[in-house]
Amino acid sequence: MSDDDLSRGEKLKAWLGRARYLAEEYYSAPYRGAIARAKRDEDDLFMLMVFSELMGVPNPVGYYTLELQPLMLERFHDWHLRMGMEHSPLDEMRCC
Repeated sequence: MSDDDLSRGEKLKAWLGRARYLAEEYYSAPYRGAIARAKRDEDDLFMLMVFSELMGVPNPVGYYTLELQPLMLERFHDWHLRMGMEHSPLDEMRCC
């Protein structure tokens, strides 16, 4: 195999990689916003599940979600603002 064949193969591989990237962008771009909204909705629901016991809502998986609360605190402020609550709904925890 000569150097020309190797470089031609590499060029073809690079071109195919670029073509695959452009095709993925072409087909996925119209749905990117919808996918981001769906992910945010799922994250908001998960946040509600994690902090539901603190808000007085019975949570059957509260024992398991208790460990996640410290990890979710960084996003709690953004979440309650997005849910339309100006201040933290939790009496024990003030984030703003």
